[in-house]
Order: sequence, then structure tokens, then C-alpha cells
Amino acid sequence: MRILPTLVVVSGPPGAGKTTLAHALADTLGWPAVCRDEIKEALSSSAGPADQLDLTTLTLFFRRLGELLESGSSVVAEAAYQDRLWRPGLEPLAELGRIRVVRCVVDPELARDRIASRAAEEPGRSVHADADLLHRIAQGQKPIESWKPIGLDVPCMVVDTNQGWRPSLDRIAAFATLHAAPQPPVR
Repeated sequence: MRILPTLVVVSGPPGAGKTTLAHALADTLGWPAVCRDEIKEALSSSAGPADQLDLTTLTLFFRRLGELLESGSSVVAEAAYQDRLWRPGLEPLAELGRIRVVRCVVDPELARDRIASRAAEEPGRSVHADADLLHRIAQGQKPIESWKPIGLDVPCMVVDTNQGWRPSLDRIAAFATLHAAPQPPVR
């Protein structure tokens, strides 16, 4: 019987610290990380309209996850997608690997501060429309509070990212690898 690779999905609202955690977790485990924002940034120089860029990014994100799982590689995936985008992309991947969700939670005010800080300090992030997100927040919308978590029936660990990670990175890694197949190191 073949032991399936593991797909660890790091999810949460904008500004929750998902990318930082995903890379730290991938480094700890020796697994590749596939991050939605990085795909979108790489495509942005040759992109057309924003809606097309978002759709292309979504397609490539899930395609890459499928390729890695089909090759037998465990992987850490990260995006601020809500359930309505995660679920249709993840359901077919459940046949290729074991899915575990790490859901980042953060105080909405801290998330807003993080979004504002990265919008000011990282010009390459303009492709993610952080300024538009901050404008919507200023107008009273609550995109952080209304973010919908992944609703799949898979193991899930909630991680508080307000000050570091609670539980610790070691505990998150233990959750990620529980019953996982051994993996060769990523080079």
C-alpha cells in the first residue's frame, strides 16, 4: 500500500501571517512551499486584467499542488482564499495526498496594521490590491472578520499569530507530519 504525501494548507485572512508561517514550516519540514501571492507576483509583469490574473493564479496554484502530490512530494500550501475557493481546489487533491489545515487567526486590528505596513514597505505587493483592501476597511467593511475558513472534514489546527505562533512551530510541524510518509530533503 502506497503511503500518500501530505498537503499542509496554511490558511487565514489577509494579514494573519500565513506566508511567514508557511515558509518557516516548509523549511522545518524540508518540504516545498507553494504560496499564492508569490505565483501572482511572478505573473504580474505579463498579466492582463486583474480578474484574469487572479484566475490564472488560482489555476496555476492548484495545478502545482497536484503536480507535487502526484510526484509523491509532501507540500505546504498558503493562500488567503476563503472556503469557496479552497474547497473546489482541494477536493480533487484529497485523492493524491492527506490534507491537513493550519488556520491562522489574528486580531483584526493587528492584521490591518500588517496590511498597511506591507503595502507601504513592499512596492511589489501592489498587484495584491492592499490599498483597495485598506480602503474597504476604512469604509467600514470587515473583510478580516468575515473571512470564511476551509470547511472540509480534514484535521485542522488553529494557530494564533498575534505574537509569534501559538502553538509553537514544533507543535505545528508535529501536527503536519502525524502519520506522514518520510520525505527526501528538498534541494
